[in-house]
Amino acid sequence: MSAASPSPVEPAARAAASALPSAASRRLVVSALRFVLTAALALLTVGPLLYLLAQIFMTPAEASMYPPRLLPSGLDTSSLRQAIETVPIFGFIANSFVLASAVTALQVLSAALAAYAFVYVRFAGSRFWFALFISTMMIPWEVTIIPNYLTVKSWGWLDTFPGLIVPFAASAFGVFLLRQFFLQLPRELFEAARIDGCGHVRHFLSVVLPLSGPAAASLGVYVFLNGWNMYLWPLLVTSSDAMRTVQIGIAMLQFEEMTSWNLVLCGVALVLVPSLVLLALGLRPLVRGITAGAVKG
Repeated sequence: MSAASPSPVEPAARAAASALPSAASRRLVVSALRFVLTAALALLTVGPLLYLLAQIFMTPAEASMYPPRLLPSGLDTSSLRQAIETVPIFGFIANSFVLASAVTALQVLSAALAAYAFVYVRFAGSRFWFALFISTMMIPWEVTIIPNYLTVKSWGWLDTFPGLIVPFAASAFGVFLLRQFFLQLPRELFEAARIDGCGHVRHFLSVVLPLSGPAAASLGVYVFLNGWNMYLWPLLVTSSDAMRTVQIGIAMLQFEEMTSWNLVLCGVALVLVPSLVLLALGLRPLVRGITAGAVKG
């Protein structure tokens, strides 16, 4: 009897088996390339911060060397002490914190109230007024500097916190962001609340605000960082060191005769601390809140 001929399935199975190691090796190479690319991007992001940290502990001679040094020879804190003694940097940080916190609270509150009115309150021409309100986003902020300055000056608010804060108490962007979020909330919640005798104020405080935590947190982080980094408006309306903010304080570390860059970078490092703390504390709950559903069963 002649030997049985091999099944046509067997060559295909052997070919697939021989292809398995090559497929696994390709996946390994792809994973390695992804890791290298992610590490390179992370280094590009974190690298300037690490160099800033190294500059803090360099002596002025080391900071001015060419080619520049990447690491300090020791932990020298003379530049950090000089930056603190040259300008009242902690007073500037306190002023910026008050400014950014107040602007954040006012913008989130005003945006939430306006967005609620556009979504849940019926009035004539609501779509027209909303479109007109949002159209103000197309007006550059620089156009309103002179009118705002003249208004603040006529009210006697120059070199005061109200003059710094009130012009930024509301924004069309915040209203747009929260309105879009409110539109995604189930309409049945509003109808059920109305049946139970819940008015607009109670519905806003008890239902809408608790559910809009992710959107309000996103707006709050955005507004706080903008207020913290504000430079031109505080420069215009403040004239004393008691009301200056951190961005002006950093500019005061540069002199006409000479600029010590490690001194400037020491001031920048002190200014970055509150922003980094805010991101460290608020980023994780913010992402978790955005990815979660607005209504939990």
